[in-house]
Amino acid sequence: MLILTVVISGTSSMSESSNTNKPSRGVYLLPNLMTTAALFAGYYSIVAGINGHFEKAAIAILLAGIFDGLDGRIARMTNTQSEFGVQYDSLSDLISFGLAPSLLAYNWSLASLHEISPFMGKLGWLAAFIYTACAALRLARFNTQVGVADKAYFQGLASPAAAGTMAAIVWFGVDQGITGNSLTWPMLVITPLLGLLMFSRIRYFSFKSGPAGERVPILWVFILMLLLVLLAIDPPTVLLVVGLVYIASGFVFTLMGKQRHRKRKESAQKHSKETDVDE
Repeated sequence: MLILTVVISGTSSMSESSNTNKPSRGVYLLPNLMTTAALFAGYYSIVAGINGHFEKAAIAILLAGIFDGLDGRIARMTNTQSEFGVQYDSLSDLISFGLAPSLLAYNWSLASLHEISPFMGKLGWLAAFIYTACAALRLARFNTQVGVADKAYFQGLASPAAAGTMAAIVWFGVDQGITGNSLTWPMLVITPLLGLLMFSRIRYFSFKSGPAGERVPILWVFILMLLLVLLAIDPPTVLLVVGLVYIASGFVFTLMGKQRHRKRKESAQKHSKETDVDE
């Protein structure tokens, strides 16, 4: 999904304890406040979706994604990272990007499957459960690979991107007057598919590794400006297109990576054979 980069300048001062082994009893306020805001937005989305306010529910998930991006950036810029913050953020992500989107998909569309038959009704909530379960599995895997994973790429679709795409689908449908009941069969496929993409090994660009220094090509500024203009004109359509393009990019990056790996392997084998012949 759309990734908004917000630069926040500030200074923080902190006195060091004379006893370094004494654990801190407090937590950092600002980054955890952003995490709480993301959690609140996710919870509000669930309540709004249950009450039938699907557009508000979708927008709340997108807001949760913005707050989720802010908490980590603020923590890094103010040097206020903590293990508490990491665990709190993960639990917040499970609610905002695992549970809220699946319930939004169910309440907006999949719940109507029970009108066909009781069996189809079970398939509807099971499809939503698969999404939530895959989000939980992805978050658990991500937490165990923090120190060894390539920061330039995500392994599997990031949960905020999957949630944002789900929210964009619902928002686009509501904006265009398309009812969820008319999309039950597509949503029965899309919902678990987004979940499986989260737990897959498909590589997605993380946007965490940018150019060195603070300067970027002016083309990026133009692209960002154009994107903001398009968002102002038709937010749900633009967000849906961005989400679908980002999902497709993962398959492209994965295929390109496999081709590069195959070429390196063939080159190494060829070099090894040439070395054996020379000897």
